Amino acid sequence: MEIRFRDKNLEPIWYKVKQGIRLDKEDGEVLFSTSDLIALGKMASFVQKNLNGDAVYFIVNQKIEPTNICVHSCRFCKFSRKRGSPDAYEMKVEEILRKLSTDIQEVHITGALHPEWDWSYYLEILNQIKSNFPNINIKAFTAVEIDYFSRKFNKSIDDILYQLKNAGVYMLPGGGAEVFSNRVRQMLFPQKIDAERWLEIHRQAHKVGILTNATLLYGHVETISERVDHLLRLRNLQDETNGFVSFVPLAFQTKDSSIERNEGYGSAIDDLKMVAVSRLLLNNFPHIKAYWVTLTESVATVALNFGADDIEGTIGGERIAHDAGAMSASALTKEQIIELVKSANKIPVQRDIYYNPVNTYGSNVIGKIPYLNSAPFYENLEDERFKILPVVPRRMGILARKDQIISGLFSLVDYLEQKDTFELLEYCLATRDQVKSVLLFSNYGWKELDGKKIGISDASATSVKLLKVLLTKKYSSQAIFKRMEPINRNFSDYDGVLLIGDDALRHKKYGLAGFEIVYDLASEWYDWKKLPFVFAVWAVKKYVEKEIREKLAKLLEDSLDRAEEDFRSIGRQYAKRIGLTEEEIVEYLTGFNFRLGVRERESIEEFEKYLSEIKSYEQV
Repeated sequence: MEIRFRDKNLEPIWYKVKQGIRLDKEDGEVLFSTSDLIALGKMASFVQKNLNGDAVYFIVNQKIEPTNICVHSCRFCKFSRKRGSPDAYEMKVEEILRKLSTDIQEVHITGALHPEWDWSYYLEILNQIKSNFPNINIKAFTAVEIDYFSRKFNKSIDDILYQLKNAGVYMLPGGGAEVFSNRVRQMLFPQKIDAERWLEIHRQAHKVGILTNATLLYGHVETISERVDHLLRLRNLQDETNGFVSFVPLAFQTKDSSIERNEGYGSAIDDLKMVAVSRLLLNNFPHIKAYWVTLTESVATVALNFGADDIEGTIGGERIAHDAGAMSASALTKEQIIELVKSANKIPVQRDIYYNPVNTYGSNVIGKIPYLNSAPFYENLEDERFKILPVVPRRMGILARKDQIISGLFSLVDYLEQKDTFELLEYCLATRDQVKSVLLFSNYGWKELDGKKIGISDASATSVKLLKVLLTKKYSSQAIFKRMEPINRNFSDYDGVLLIGDDALRHKKYGLAGFEIVYDLASEWYDWKKLPFVFAVWAVKKYVEKEIREKLAKLLEDSLDRAEEDFRSIGRQYAKRIGLTEEEIVEYLTGFNFRLGVRERESIEEFEKYLSEIKSYEQV
């Protein structure tokens, strides 16, 4: 991708971005100060597309703010009230439940710091939601609220977090961070927790297995330097815990505000800069939100081409931002969100809480396995007729069954289960011997794994079936398979752990604590059958027009040819992300067969025969 820069100060930053070199504070300040908005947006869009393709995620959710009665009096807040105020309110559990329905995937609960409610009442709210709506996921309580609960109820942060998790909370929202500057804190919200306390609460949440979001309230009295410092502190914590799911820039709302903004703040240009710079600096955050509530729908739509890949959700019930003067709608329907995303020329993707696609609403969508081993096919695969959706192997098969993906590099198991609906192309992901990225970590020999518990990830599809075949047919063993939590996976709970993709590559290099033996499943297959193992195949739905199929095949061939001439160029993008050197990545990629040959087809037939013979002893 080539960019024409009006601001030459951006050129060395662009070089870093393309090389996968992490940006520093000085780079961040240059990015915020530039007037070359189009070039800035293109750089951020480049990073976003590498991470998330053409997908823009949303969730069907409901905001609940149980009370506006608060012990704090923050200058910028127009939501909080004191007890006795004519518009103060307190919601009963029954009122909260009436706002929910079975169509909602997530309820987002935040509110004021009530001076009198008992801890048992907060737990009752959560327990009643889970009891009446077991399929609704709960995102609840900011770090400010967690700190307040800890002090008011004389409980440790860990105790609060574990009780919330047991009551059904899967995620903390990112609110309450505001700006990590102590100067700004003293000016605007001196009663709130400081940066160190906010970061520590999120650190502890990640340790107990609760995901979190992160925010920055921008566009008031903070300086550019303070914005950058805030982002870098978030990045540092993410390096440590990997527990942040998304970053949410929150545009300051100014209704009846006595706070005078810094010059240049509050414009759509500043909003787009904030989104773009966040995407460029937060290279370890998987998602950046265009929060339409504070941006407005029109600016949020543009932000989807400035680095954002998430437009939040339907959100009905939000009051905090609207009381402060937000000009956006109070809620959007799913259909309205879909149209907003399509207007940005992106794929609307309804997600679950872990950003797995539930439904897609685009045409000519191609699935992309988001691992290094698949990169040679996708690195140069660009055509306006196709949209790319990164999705882990198991989930790609689910979307194919729903007929929401026309083509992709499908897990072999999913292809075999749906082959009557597919036309097989001449491309695959196969290894002659070692694969290095489908690994079983264990302290037991193969036969000793009989009856043992093996942890697997939600991404696994073919690799799980291959492991079952090896255990049952080669070693006459049967193990118990359990899916692991997405973060804070306690590997010590398992006798073996199956990892795939980039996660496996990292642990192959750096090890996995508690396990001494590493089995490469492709090597096990080759030693047994003297055949390469085919993990995935390219296929296209049979109903797709011949012209489209032929165009896709030509694009794949051209992309693969270019990649095979220079695996190192792919390595530059992935080296920093995975923690491997360019040389290690080149060595890894050259170990694959990317074209479907006679021996690969023979291997597929052999594996399919074994799949028909084994019986799943546990649904996974």
